Amino acid sequence: MRSLGTRRVAQAAGAATVAMMALVGCSAGQVAETALLDAPISGLSTQSPDGRVLIRNLQVLYNDPEGYPANGDAALEVSLFNQTTEPVTVLISSKPLQDEVEGVVSAQQIGLTGGAAAASPSANPEPSGSRPAASIPPGDVTQASSIPDPSVQPSLPSAPASAPAAEALQPARITIPALSSTSFLPEDTSKLFAAGLSDELKPGNSLSLIFEISGYSQPLEVNAPFAIPLSPASRGPVEAEPEEHE
Repeated sequence: MRSLGTRRVAQAAGAATVAMMALVGCSAGQVAETALLDAPISGLSTQSPDGRVLIRNLQVLYNDPEGYPANGDAALEVSLFNQTTEPVTVLISSKPLQDEVEGVVSAQQIGLTGGAAAASPSANPEPSGSRPAASIPPGDVTQASSIPDPSVQPSLPSAPASAPAAEALQPARITIPALSSTSFLPEDTSKLFAAGLSDELKPGNSLSLIFEISGYSQPLEVNAPFAIPLSPASRGPVEAEPEEHE
């Protein structure tokens, strides 16, 4: 009887060992899900209330640790995707918030420079079951440069271009053709600027923006964050302390 009990205990222990080895074998060679995720970006991603226009990677371009001075001009980055089968017009502006928030800056004007270029069809538009866009109101319409596949995250800039004189800026009124996209990136000819900042705009602060979309009466108010640099700011050389002699 004792030998039979001992045998059953040994069989149970062996089964537990085999199960543990099977679990280890299943996990061997697999990559953790978090290792497959792309590094997060600092830009804001949102969409219009009706889902017709997607706003991706909206941010103020990083220039240096001091940021942009009050009354200065800041370069912006954003990608816009039209999810409808008709053209959509987006007007971008800025105004102070009704309730002042520390670190949130506004601008006197949001404008375009560098000429206009036709938008391109989205390589991978995201479907939305929303109603078709309304007709575009009359007026000057500016189209921006094409963008790559929206699934590819853009890299953060390190040296944004300097803004032109305010009178050289065109209103930030952008037309996006049906099922197409448009963007403003640091390397593009057409650039987006916030001119006449109400206060200092530096890392940790954000810029108050308003997106008005044709066919929708309610403006979309968002805060564009200040981009995070790819590498930390360099520091000056550290002087070595003189050695003490006995």
